[in-house]
Amino acid sequence: MTYELFLGNRLYFSWSIAAYLMFEHFGLADQVALTVFQPQDEADVKRHLSGLSPARTLPTMRTPEGVIVSDSMAIAEELASRHPDIAFWPRDPAARAVARTLANEMHSSFGGLRGNWPVNLRHAYAPVTPPVEIAAELDRLEQIWSNAREVTGATGPWLCGDYCLADAIFAPMAARLAAYGFDTRSTTKSYVAAHLADPAFRKWRTDGLKLDPEMSKFELDLPQADWPV
Repeated sequence: MTYELFLGNRLYFSWSIAAYLMFEHFGLADQVALTVFQPQDEADVKRHLSGLSPARTLPTMRTPEGVIVSDSMAIAEELASRHPDIAFWPRDPAARAVARTLANEMHSSFGGLRGNWPVNLRHAYAPVTPPVEIAAELDRLEQIWSNAREVTGATGPWLCGDYCLADAIFAPMAARLAAYGFDTRSTTKSYVAAHLADPAFRKWRTDGLKLDPEMSKFELDLPQADWPV
């Protein structure tokens, strides 16, 4: 069984990080062939995906049967359905409900952070004072991450116990907060640090630094700093 996963530049394409981790973190790395595109704009994305209709976004997955699955949450749920032996979601019903709620809020919310502060794994920036609307989103992240740990009784680094799809979905956000110095709240700080130390995440970033070009459209005109490690 071999999946095909079509991704964008490892250093900037946020949802590509999440999709990669869905394979790497759950023992499916040997069952997927990766293709990493370097699109410059939306038209370029469509050109790269022209043979994968009806997909129009990255990441996109092709199943072993040839079915096209696009959108990160669709990929997540399809993998979980196809591999019930793997704990993509927590086995405990309460923890699973929390994890699904978290993942879907990430997927549908936080437009200020996602729209104005692009993921950048090439380097970080000198800490930025977040605008008011961003501060509200940072407060919300701290709230839901703290609540998840309290409700599920998580004692390790991840939100709902063992690493699950909610953590993969939040990995790009953790990288974003690290890049701009937005990881100052207590739970946020430790959760972001867990992602930065995660071997699968570190492998993704290392591969990006070796293989993927810099893309100026994602670079902000701000003082740069070393990537936090």
